Amino acid sequence: MEILDGGIGRYLKEIGAPFQQPEWSALALMEDPSSVITAHQAFVDAGAQVITTNSYAVVPFHIGEERFANRGAELIALSGQLAQKVKESTSQNIKVAAGIPPVFGSYSPDDFVTADAVTMLEVFKQHLLPFTDIVLAETQSSIDEVITIQKVFADCGQPLWISMTLEDETESPDPRLRSGELLSDALSAINFDQVEAILFNCSQPEVMAAAVALSAECLPPNIGIGVYANGFRPISNTIQANDGYSTMRDDLTPQDYLEFARQWKALGATIVGGCCGIGPEHIALLKALKD
Repeated sequence: MEILDGGIGRYLKEIGAPFQQPEWSALALMEDPSSVITAHQAFVDAGAQVITTNSYAVVPFHIGEERFANRGAELIALSGQLAQKVKESTSQNIKVAAGIPPVFGSYSPDDFVTADAVTMLEVFKQHLLPFTDIVLAETQSSIDEVITIQKVFADCGQPLWISMTLEDETESPDPRLRSGELLSDALSAINFDQVEAILFNCSQPEVMAAAVALSAECLPPNIGIGVYANGFRPISNTIQANDGYSTMRDDLTPQDYLEFARQWKALGATIVGGCCGIGPEHIALLKALKD
């Protein structure tokens, strides 16, 4: 069992780092990079074996077209450098995952434009991967996004992990991506000669079990399966991205989250961590899964 970190954006907000909409977690890179080191270190101290670069919000959707054109490459590289610094400062065996975001914003499959996405993803590939060990494409909402990620990163020389986000409203044996497309169809679109692991993130813990079970049934046995759920109330009931802050659940304690993670492990998950609202206190308990 491999333990990921938790949601760095919300944790930066919690510790008082520069944090506001629309820049989200990218603001800490611009105004207080040391706070990003503090956040990474907190997850390492909690037991995370993989830390993800604070690059999720370094896209035009969050920082604006002009700022991305002028500073995007610099900020993307800085996110990798900060994570690498934490890795080098610890005696633990830590891997750095290149956090590759949904380049048009979270949960926005209808806004996806392949050619524009490739242009932005190439910036991440060039400027982030020199500092990382794994490529982790996060919060992918549609099959088009998944296919594009494979095209850009298949030859990058690092293991490719693709993480999809699921609809929160329904618990089904064949969950749907936020595009409405079936997970089974998304899995069928993946070339498993290019991908090392399939994960599910930024969805309710309750919908993850079915995705893990379906993946365990469909995927080749050498493909890892991972989960890092969020602590949001269902996305459809929250504030739209860049308009405010989604509300957090008050019924997802670290112990509650561990019980969900035990279920995912029993169904076949080999990688577990947390997304938005899942902090070091949650990750610390996940070490029990390694026993």
